[in-house]
Amino acid sequence: MELKMFLLVLGLLVGTGSPDMGSSQGKCSESLVQGPQTQENRTHTTHSKKPFPVLSFGYDYVRLPFEISLWVLLASLMKLGFHLMPRLSSIVPESCLLIVVGLLVGGLIKLVGEAPPVLESNIFFLYLLPPIILDAGYFLPIRQFTENLGTILMFAVVGTLWNAFFVGGLLYGVCQLEGHRLVTVDLLSCLLFGSIISAVDPVAVLAVFEEIHINELLHILVFGESLLNDAVTVVLYHLFEEFSSVGTITVTDVLLGIVCFLVVSLGGIVVGAIYGILAAFTSRFTSHTRVIEPLFVFLYSYMAYLSAEVFHLSGIMALIACGAVMRPYVEANISHKSHTTIKYFLKMWSSVSDTLIFIFLGVSTVAGPHEWNWIFVVATLIFCLVARVLGVVGLTFVINKFRIVKLTSKDQFIIAYGGLRGAIAFSLVYLLNTDHFPKRNMFLTAIITVIFFTVFVQGMTIRPLVDLLAVKKKQETKRSINEEIHTQFLDHLLTGIEDICGHYGHHHWKDKLNRFNKKYVKKCLIAGERSKEPQLIAFYHKMEMKQAIELVESGGGSKLPSSMCGIWLDFFGACVWNAWRMCGRRAGYGMHEEVGMFKEFM
Repeated sequence: MELKMFLLVLGLLVGTGSPDMGSSQGKCSESLVQGPQTQENRTHTTHSKKPFPVLSFGYDYVRLPFEISLWVLLASLMKLGFHLMPRLSSIVPESCLLIVVGLLVGGLIKLVGEAPPVLESNIFFLYLLPPIILDAGYFLPIRQFTENLGTILMFAVVGTLWNAFFVGGLLYGVCQLEGHRLVTVDLLSCLLFGSIISAVDPVAVLAVFEEIHINELLHILVFGESLLNDAVTVVLYHLFEEFSSVGTITVTDVLLGIVCFLVVSLGGIVVGAIYGILAAFTSRFTSHTRVIEPLFVFLYSYMAYLSAEVFHLSGIMALIACGAVMRPYVEANISHKSHTTIKYFLKMWSSVSDTLIFIFLGVSTVAGPHEWNWIFVVATLIFCLVARVLGVVGLTFVINKFRIVKLTSKDQFIIAYGGLRGAIAFSLVYLLNTDHFPKRNMFLTAIITVIFFTVFVQGMTIRPLVDLLAVKKKQETKRSINEEIHTQFLDHLLTGIEDICGHYGHHHWKDKLNRFNKKYVKKCLIAGERSKEPQLIAFYHKMEMKQAIELVESGGGSKLPSSMCGIWLDFFGACVWNAWRMCGRRAGYGMHEEVGMFKEFM
């Protein structure tokens, strides 16, 4: 048996060349060894081996990542070149130039005979928009935002509803005129179009308002409106889309629409807050793995956006809430290097996304299907401008009755003039079904016209108008500890006045929230002794670190700059004030008694 096995193996090795083996074994061995090669030769009869393959070409393997990297590189080079020409950048906003570049690129691609790429809705909403909103939400000035929240909500909710129904209703009236081939456009289609075109775009507002350096009040009002009107736009868009397929609207549907708005907006805030708390809690345990600290911030934020979109909630509201909730706790836990990484990576990421959005907007204008109708396009543009002006003037008349700092006529003009439209409206139109909306291409053409008018005409003229009207600009001043002391002092003073008067205003609830945060939340979300650190001490540490970094970057010597001396003096004053308050509390004095005794002491 062993001899037969040995002969069989030997026959397989030597094949037909063995003189001792039979022809049957030789054929068997030949079929076993050369069987696969024979099968391959049957399928590839013309295959020839390269003599010595040194260089080969396989573009299809790397086509997608290569083209994406090339687009990002070209966009970054264009942004770099724009800022190297100060004369051009002082006249033309960056967004306008990027759209022109997109138009040129799309035209060249079309001349070559290729189909230009279109800014698809999924790419815009899932990949390009989140970095911009996260950067805005993470670095949102919370104090200014909360102090003007009522005004922002009036413009975002009531103003957007007014614009949507005003524009949609008047456009329906225009469509009913004979001789314009628009009789087939029904009321629901016009209202849906009005809801899409009425929302102020945060990408366009950021691109323009960051360049003109408008004052903090006007910036937070317009930018806050562009962020919060997302919930109204999403609800109106889905409601009118559903109503167009059903055909009938009842009172119950209207009530459900109001409930849907509350669910979409508040649900997005809740989802974002949950992920923000999870991010802050995770950052408690990253002291030994500092390198992954920025990763948690980005992943939790993106998961908040995606989780909100899963349930058709407001992803923008989720990102804003996540960034605003996590920031104070995350910055207390992570290292300064991680904080720098988060800051510059977010700025870089949002800048690249912003650049790609405007370039693709120009390219998609050349590539997209269009249906031009002069009456509809011109009417849309006029109605949008009129609705914006009337809405701002009417709402400001009501708002000024409740505001301490009134909005002047100049402020109203800038708010109305700064209502820019952008890529969100452009992407929402692409989601429409042509079966339910046969005039989708006409809607797309009208929206592109409005976007180009607001970005080019209003974006290019808003800076000269701000200078002509002498509107207050943003002051690039560094906040000192002395200002922080006086701010906290005024907050405590106003809280005490509200308690004495028996009126529980926003200062009272803000103080309650701060006490709850200090007593419970900080202990759970901030690691180590920093959870018990007073607010002034934490602010001092931040100022000290910032000044030290600026000193090193400027190449300063061992001498302490005057700003550092001012910080030490401010910090000494803060310590004296805190010590005095502690003594007053132990003695049982109230806030007004502490202030009076402190003035006498000083």
